Amino acid sequence: MITAAAFVILLLVGAPIGIVLAVSATVFLFDTGNTALIGSYALQLQSGIGKYGLLAIPLIMMVGEMMNGGGITTRLIGMARAIIGTMKGGLVYVNILSNMMMASILGSATAQISIMSKVMVPEMEREGYRKTFAVATTTSAGLLSPIIPPSMMFVVYGVLAQISIGDLFIAGIVPGLLMAFGFMVVIFIIIGLINPFPVAPPLSRSERILLLRDGLLTLLIPVSIIGSILSGIATPTESAAIAAVMAYLIGRFVTKELADRDIPQMLLTAGSNSALVLFMVATANVFSWILIYGQIPQSLAEWVVTVAEHPILFLLLVNLIMLAVGMIIDGIPALIMVVPIVLPVATTVYGIDPYHLGVVLCLNLTLGLVTPPVGVALYVAATVSNVKAGAIFKSAMPFVAVAALVLVLISIFPELIIR
Repeated sequence: MITAAAFVILLLVGAPIGIVLAVSATVFLFDTGNTALIGSYALQLQSGIGKYGLLAIPLIMMVGEMMNGGGITTRLIGMARAIIGTMKGGLVYVNILSNMMMASILGSATAQISIMSKVMVPEMEREGYRKTFAVATTTSAGLLSPIIPPSMMFVVYGVLAQISIGDLFIAGIVPGLLMAFGFMVVIFIIIGLINPFPVAPPLSRSERILLLRDGLLTLLIPVSIIGSILSGIATPTESAAIAAVMAYLIGRFVTKELADRDIPQMLLTAGSNSALVLFMVATANVFSWILIYGQIPQSLAEWVVTVAEHPILFLLLVNLIMLAVGMIIDGIPALIMVVPIVLPVATTVYGIDPYHLGVVLCLNLTLGLVTPPVGVALYVAATVSNVKAGAIFKSAMPFVAVAALVLVLISIFPELIIR
């Protein structure tokens, strides 16, 4: 009871989730008075981050930093424009396609939304799109990043669940493609029935060839990530290192927009952001440890079985709970809090595949990124674009509905999760 009170109070006062988990675990240990447990605290904290797969997190963040600094992002957008060509609302499709390609590199929704908002929103405004719609489209398309591999949420879940991160990456491909297709259907309906969107300006043959050429070179980054994993040449961590090298080489010698003097600052930014995530993972390991000691998963299993007898009903119940959690807590912290409780029940009581559960949880929590009252992605986009978060959410609702539909589909049909 004291531990639960400490947990709730710290959440309510807005303490960082890593601090919430660490302090709550400490309160529990001192409440038990078990000196052996207290002495093991530091060991559990260290073992939480002593996992090889977590090295992918700073590497993926470094890839994003070098892509942005090396002008790779703008070339991916140019390639998408060359592919879409001149069609009604073409720049909106370009937005979705560009985000798909970016998602296969960055792995972080907030980073992707921040980058793409700076590039796509001004461009869409110049072509006559409403700013609110441009921001909402860019924000919604950013939800592809935590699902299409590589994904930092998948890395964290894979470490927590102790399963193959590479197989988890592959499991996210079909749901990610379903979301992207659904987004394009929404755009097609809006263009056809609601808003007379402008037609993309024509490109000459030489312009299109030039854009495709520049874009194809940058595609070496996602190809190196996915290709090395699928072929078995590299682990997800090693593929992230390969991608970082590719991003440096392309930015330094192909686009020639990345300077060596920029690398130290990029390393500092990627390192500090990674430290925040890794601290949460370390404290989550301690929190998971005390949950097991306190037999919380077992007690939860006994209650859940009385409410949901079928695995699908269990997943739908979990989805409802996670939607509520995701509205208040950011994706990775929420994942860190929930996985130690839900995973044992899902796998042992209901026989749910941990990869299936991982994709469901991660996709669910991406919805919280664009859902008030917290909606981290909403506020990132609002800050970058100077548009009110409420207006963005209103325009993004059709895209959120599509993502929710995909969530229901993969919850009911585990066959959609391939690996």
